[in-house]
Amino acid sequence: MNNNEEQMRKWRLILGGRQNDGTAFSLSERDLQMDKTLEALYDNDRRGSLGPSSPNVSRWLGDIRTFFPSTVVQVMQQDALKRLNLTQMLFEKEMLENVEPDVHLVATLMTLSRVIPDKTKDTARQVVRKVVDALLKKLAQPTQQAITGSLNRSTRNRRPKHHEINWHATIQKNLKHYQPEYKTIIPEIKIGYGRKRTSLKDVVLCLDQSGSMGTSVVYSGIFGSVMASIPAIKTKMIVFDTAVADLTEELADPVDLLFGVQLGGGTDINAALTYCQQIITKPFDTVLVLITDLYEGGDNAGMQKRAVELTAAGVQVIVLLALNDDGAPAYDHGNAQFLSNLGIPVFACTPDKFPDLMAAALSKQDIAQWAAKEDISLKK
Repeated sequence: MNNNEEQMRKWRLILGGRQNDGTAFSLSERDLQMDKTLEALYDNDRRGSLGPSSPNVSRWLGDIRTFFPSTVVQVMQQDALKRLNLTQMLFEKEMLENVEPDVHLVATLMTLSRVIPDKTKDTARQVVRKVVDALLKKLAQPTQQAITGSLNRSTRNRRPKHHEINWHATIQKNLKHYQPEYKTIIPEIKIGYGRKRTSLKDVVLCLDQSGSMGTSVVYSGIFGSVMASIPAIKTKMIVFDTAVADLTEELADPVDLLFGVQLGGGTDINAALTYCQQIITKPFDTVLVLITDLYEGGDNAGMQKRAVELTAAGVQVIVLLALNDDGAPAYDHGNAQFLSNLGIPVFACTPDKFPDLMAAALSKQDIAQWAAKEDISLKK
């Protein structure tokens, strides 16, 4: 097929045939099957043909995985949930087994977690587990490396005791003092990590679990679980809507953590910050990451007061409007401006940047300068 024919083929698939088709192009048998899967979702006069009770849904989910790459499949699944109101399809075990797992699907399952039938819960957990394992494989190592490296550098000293010596760094620093006749290095400078403590820093992740924050909550749960495995930091996980829940005990298993989140409902940031204020015991060694769009449904003046008190106490507060690949959502510009005036950085962050963000925060770098270096615009 030459380039012109390929262009006509694509236009035929886009236009959908019938009265909309001005190409007069004949599709192959495989392309006709692909056209039917597109028509079932995007052709207005066929809308609803994949209704939740239809046995064709499971076949359609299989077809789109046959004809399209996984990235396109995920988009079509999301469109099906929105355009055809197919959330009910996630209540069927056979259908759930056919979907392509992704972060958005996990967010949808979290929204439905309280009403998913018992017969489907195990399958839903398997879907969530598959996404969680893939994200852990991708994000765990860079997160651990960035954070532990930052803490090691911040605690390095030049007068370590023998058991505190960082031998790799010490040897590198003293290579010029190699003694050929003795075949050894005379270390004039010793580099160590300092005294080991149970935790050098505390991290509090405070997550808005309103519906718009779905994918941000998924990524936050993954990062929280990874950070909880690092002995040098003590990580706590707080989620909130109009009530506040401490899910720190669930950090060992991110799947349990995510199923403990109930997406949707109102927002009381003031209540969440009040709780965080109560559990912070080392303010000068604590990083509080508040993940929210800043639309306060509770006491806005109280929320602002809590922010003032936390920063005055020495807590390093960072506000993330989103932690996902989708970009910044709509947010409360007034509250963003207020927090910025306090010196609190407010911005959206993609998952690939989060490990370096935490490393910078834990080593008390200027987050505004870090954001500028990473070409991240602070919001006001």
